[in-house]
Amino acid sequence: MAEAATWTGRWASPLGPLVLTVGPEALYRLDFGGRAEAGSPPAACKRLFDAAVAQLGEYFAGRRRSFDLPLAPAPPGTPFQEAVWRALREIPYGEVVSYGDVAAWVGRPGATRAVGSACGANRIALVIPCHRVVARTGLGGFGGGLETKERLLALERRGRYEK
Repeated sequence: MAEAATWTGRWASPLGPLVLTVGPEALYRLDFGGRAEAGSPPAACKRLFDAAVAQLGEYFAGRRRSFDLPLAPAPPGTPFQEAVWRALREIPYGEVVSYGDVAAWVGRPGATRAVGSACGANRIALVIPCHRVVARTGLGGFGGGLETKERLLALERRGRYEK
């Protein structure tokens, strides 16, 4: 993880608890569930934590289609993973693409499984929208679970989260 001080806090999203790890300069992780620190973030991390929570809230309310947070995935990815993660951020809200499509975009058309592995290694779910990548024959996988992936895709089809 980055050398700067970080803080890990929980936010109660409509999908259940999300755990965000932030520092003064970047969002490092966003996980479905997990452990968080008690209390409020330190002043150095508060601005970014609050911005991330605000943007996530707007996303679930249907008022945000992309995120503009500074990111530094922790642990960092390989050059291939980072290329895949950049490509994922280009997938428009409400659209899905295949793992093969992403492999072609990053110049490795035969690397479909490697794209799936890079999606699985994504440490900033939702913000780096790996849920928008599907298999040619179905949903594929998702670190937050297939039900969560289905709910996120449904949210984007409708434009807002509904239970």
